[in-house]
Amino acid sequence: MLVVLLPLTSLSRAHPVSPSSWGGDIDSGNVEGTLVFPEFYQYSCPQAIDIVMSFFHQAIAKQPRIAASLLRLHFHDCFAQNSIPNKNSLRGFEVIDEIKAQLEAACPQTVSCADSIALAARGSTVLSGGPYWELPLGRKDSRTASLSASNSNIPPQNSTLQNLITLFSRQGLDEQDLVALSGCHTIGNGNNQPDENLERKYLYNLRSVCHKAGNENVISPLDFSSPTKFDNTYFKLILYGRGLLNSDEVLLTGYAGNTDHQTMDLVKSYAGDEGLFFRHFVKSMVKMGSISPLIGNNGEVRKNCRLIN
Repeated sequence: MLVVLLPLTSLSRAHPVSPSSWGGDIDSGNVEGTLVFPEFYQYSCPQAIDIVMSFFHQAIAKQPRIAASLLRLHFHDCFAQNSIPNKNSLRGFEVIDEIKAQLEAACPQTVSCADSIALAARGSTVLSGGPYWELPLGRKDSRTASLSASNSNIPPQNSTLQNLITLFSRQGLDEQDLVALSGCHTIGNGNNQPDENLERKYLYNLRSVCHKAGNENVISPLDFSSPTKFDNTYFKLILYGRGLLNSDEVLLTGYAGNTDHQTMDLVKSYAGDEGLFFRHFVKSMVKMGSISPLIGNNGEVRKNCRLIN
């Protein structure tokens, strides 16, 4: 049995260096006086990105589902100082281990686990057909872990809309970020515990899968139409009442009398305009990665992503 003493704690922290690259809506890349920027490893480990992408090409070819797992890992890492309550549903640690081992062999104690995860998340998106973005690098790895942060900050799949908005707001993320980042559910699977308000035929089909297997923990595609392709089909399915999770469907239906229908309007906009979704997703990914970055003399560059040095 593998025991993860400190699983990837607060690693993935990014901050943009060129606001023009993201439409001018995000501050320039100077966090607490220390720059992070895409060329951070240009001299200290120029082969870093090639190492990550070369390995990741092989990994996703063998197991396409790993792309969604690494995107999810990046999300959990940004929102909390560890992911223990969700560790049984988080996959991808072994891929990060192998990427990190190759990086350590080429450039010892140079490329952080934070940047390794962020690079893997971008690779997941691109190799699944989604958008590319310039990724600011140079973040450090945390020396601590927080179970309470994980319990309180990670949105559960049965979240109400207000709960989602509140949890995202705590991280400095708004409703546009919430809907855009939820779009990563366009790839991967989720536990087959469907929202009761789903379109009837789809709901019955999901339930029949669980009953046949005799297991309530059966997984189903979050986007059954194109589960390995990063596109805007996820939002189209929500409009048809076919979002797998309650936290998907409430983006459309969960305003419950609130006059602010922004999430509903965004779901409709993204369903009709994939380019708009891609642009907002990229901006929100960078913004999410900017949550409490560890840079400069803060944190460390881990030799093993599962343990502090």
